[in-house]
Amino acid sequence: MARGIGKEGGIIGVTAAAVVSLAVAGTLIFSGAGSDSSAADNAQQPKKAPRAVAPVDPSIVHASDRPGRSLNITIDDGPDPVWTPRALDVLKEQNVKAVFCMVGPQAKAHPDLVKRVVAAGHKLCDHTITHNTGMASESESYQKKEILDAQRMIEDAAGGTQVEYYRAPGGAFTPYSRKLAADHGMRPLGWNVDSKDFEGGSVESIDATVRNELPNGPTVLFHDGGGDRSRTVEALKRLLPWMKQQGYGFGFPKR
Repeated sequence: MARGIGKEGGIIGVTAAAVVSLAVAGTLIFSGAGSDSSAADNAQQPKKAPRAVAPVDPSIVHASDRPGRSLNITIDDGPDPVWTPRALDVLKEQNVKAVFCMVGPQAKAHPDLVKRVVAAGHKLCDHTITHNTGMASESESYQKKEILDAQRMIEDAAGGTQVEYYRAPGGAFTPYSRKLAADHGMRPLGWNVDSKDFEGGSVESIDATVRNELPNGPTVLFHDGGGDRSRTVEALKRLLPWMKQQGYGFGFPKR
C-alpha cells in the first residue's frame, strides 16, 4: 500500500489498505413469542454499565516498554480465520508476543480468534470499523463512531478484555481521535518499520524491507487480514529467529 507522511506524524495510506465488509451475519432470536409483556420485560432489563478505564497519554507511541534492544511486533487488519491462526502458531513457536490491531466487524465475526489471541498473552488494538484511511478528513462524530464502536465490538468478542491501543488506518490520526482513544484507555499506536507485506511482494522483499528499516525504530507493522497473508507468515518464520540472533527482545508499546 502506497503511503505518505500525515499531519500527525504518522503514515497515511494514499490507497485503501483493505476493503472490510460491514455486514456481519446474525440471527435475531425472539423469546416469549405471543406474550404481551415481553416488550415491557425487555425494556426493564438493566443496561450494562460501561467499564471504567483510566485515561492514557494521547501522544502516538512507538517506544517499547521493555528496556534495552527491544522490538514491538504489531499485526493489523484481522482477525482472519485462515491467517490469524497461522500467525499465532509462528509467534507461539518463537515465544513472541504481539499487538493485534483488529477491525471491529472482523472481531465480531470471529470471537473465537479474539479470545485465542488474548489467551496466548497478546494485546488488543482498535483499528476502527471500516479501515477508512481518509478518517483524518471526516467529522468528529464519524471518527467517534468508528473508534468507539470498534472498541466495543473487540472487547465484547474478547469477553471483556480491554483494548489497550488505537491505531488509525494508514496512520490517519487527528488530535481529536488521539484524545478520544486515550480518554477511553487506548494509547495511540504508530509504527517505525512498515514491512510492506500488504503490497503483495515476495517473502524475500518483505524480509529485506524489515531488516533494512529496523534502525528506524522498534515498532514493526505486519498484517494478518485483508487478503492472502501467506507471505507474511513465511516472513515472520524467517524474521523472528533472525531478530533474536541480532540481540533483540520483544515487548509491547508503552502505555
